Amino acid sequence: MKRTRAQESRAAIERLYITMRHLFTRGVYKPNGISGEGLVEALRILSPEIYGTITDPEKVELDGLLYVMERLPRGIEECRYVRLISREGYESSKLTPIIPPKRKRNCYRLDEHIMYVEMTRGRSDIYDILTHLTFLNIESNKIFQNSTDAKGKINTNWRMLEEIVTKEQNGEDFNKEAASAYLSHLIGRTFEETLFAVDKFKRSSNSNSLFSIIYHLGKLAFEESVQGMDREISFSATLRERVGHHVYGELWAKRIKATLDQKDLLKRPIHIISANLHSVLNTIYGFQLLDLKDYQSLEDVVMDISTNTKGNQGKAIEDYALEHGFINLPDESGTNIGAQIIDTALLEKDELIPGVILPKDKSKRPVFVVMDYAFGEQAYECFDELLKPYHREEKTSPLDIISTSIMGKAGILYGGKGDLMIPNSHVFEGTADNYPFKNEFKKSDFEGYGLGVYSGSMVTVLGTSLQNKDILTYFMESSWHAVGLEMEGAHYQKAIQSASKIRRSIRSNVKVLYAYYASDNPLETGSTLASGALGMEGVRPTYLITYKILEKLFS
Repeated sequence: MKRTRAQESRAAIERLYITMRHLFTRGVYKPNGISGEGLVEALRILSPEIYGTITDPEKVELDGLLYVMERLPRGIEECRYVRLISREGYESSKLTPIIPPKRKRNCYRLDEHIMYVEMTRGRSDIYDILTHLTFLNIESNKIFQNSTDAKGKINTNWRMLEEIVTKEQNGEDFNKEAASAYLSHLIGRTFEETLFAVDKFKRSSNSNSLFSIIYHLGKLAFEESVQGMDREISFSATLRERVGHHVYGELWAKRIKATLDQKDLLKRPIHIISANLHSVLNTIYGFQLLDLKDYQSLEDVVMDISTNTKGNQGKAIEDYALEHGFINLPDESGTNIGAQIIDTALLEKDELIPGVILPKDKSKRPVFVVMDYAFGEQAYECFDELLKPYHREEKTSPLDIISTSIMGKAGILYGGKGDLMIPNSHVFEGTADNYPFKNEFKKSDFEGYGLGVYSGSMVTVLGTSLQNKDILTYFMESSWHAVGLEMEGAHYQKAIQSASKIRRSIRSNVKVLYAYYASDNPLETGSTLASGALGMEGVRPTYLITYKILEKLFS
């Protein structure tokens, strides 16, 4: 029986992960060796949406390339050797860390050939970076093919690019349009597409210029093919030893619980919210500080706080918050997940937000623990540790956790950027693990605000960079009734259910609230994650979900 494209894609994902696990266990591999070719073949069969023209033999994928470059350390395209490490003491060395803005982690360039990349977020992060590196390898081989003629001789376009990059490095002027014309032949793109991409890369805060990236990717492929200088990706022994053992999650959770203990908050009702690190702070303290009569609506308040306009209230709100029960806990563990504690007993008003009255008895007023977004499997590691009782010396103190709320960014299968998804279950892709649950949120809670709202199951995927239209259409149109995809939902739910139903470390009737807003629509060309950030489109749904969490918890 002939397999469907969705079945072939699912098989390709499975092959990718089995291969990556094998290579991780082995400790080292060459991207153009037999094992690396296995990854390349599987990624080509899968042809993920985020990597656009990955299967085209000549066209270099430009949006996908920028997406990857903003998540990898600057200059990685110049390095023949990439070593993935754990947190191993380099942070106290004299090496200057390189921190990618879109995936914050410490990276260290040892010399012109070697880049060390710190991995502290678990397996999902490792698989994600290996997928990106495989994509770079595919594109670099295309560039090499485009820079040689049928006899393997280097063409004029490549020689001109080499001159341009040398001028750029020396700070000399060159004709951008002429340079883009040469470059367009090497990347298989039109002059117009190339010029647009050159400007887009120039605006990126992390990426080198497109001229430099294409040159160095092609140079690595040339040196490997012609001079036998193989590229290599390796994993440190410490990284292989630590993955899966909650090393960083335990340190992270212990610090939060120790702070709650120091402030005598362990016995108070606790509400955990996984969200960004500005919306809960601004929503609660914005209401405490600002006079709402000056605004037409909540949206006006939000825009005043969020936009970088003159007289922005964000700094005033944070200063006020620090004097009224707000504790900021920037990450020190290596998880790269910042946290916050909000003690509502120290608020000046008796209302948390309009219409939500706090208990008169301040000892019964809630405490919020807000954590930044986790990444994939890391969500289980951190939540599992956070929901455990706090142990110190001879004493064990369980936390009185009343609710767990997850606000997330997700890919939507209906609608567009900024629309909302309210899940009733999480389906873990590639496994038999399914997590139906009672969501305190209903679709009706968000209707009437001018945003699309969709309810159904959410697919927790192994990696957003591995999704293609065939798999996503199957989940959407089949009896799974999926409305979106993300990377953490099933992992959070696994931790919540094990803590509440099996381990009994938290109450069995803990309230669970999940709501997602769409960061992209992977089924729409031009609306994938590679098409760029949400910008102000994300502000409205973020604050609406935050407001609704606070309203629902105390209604």
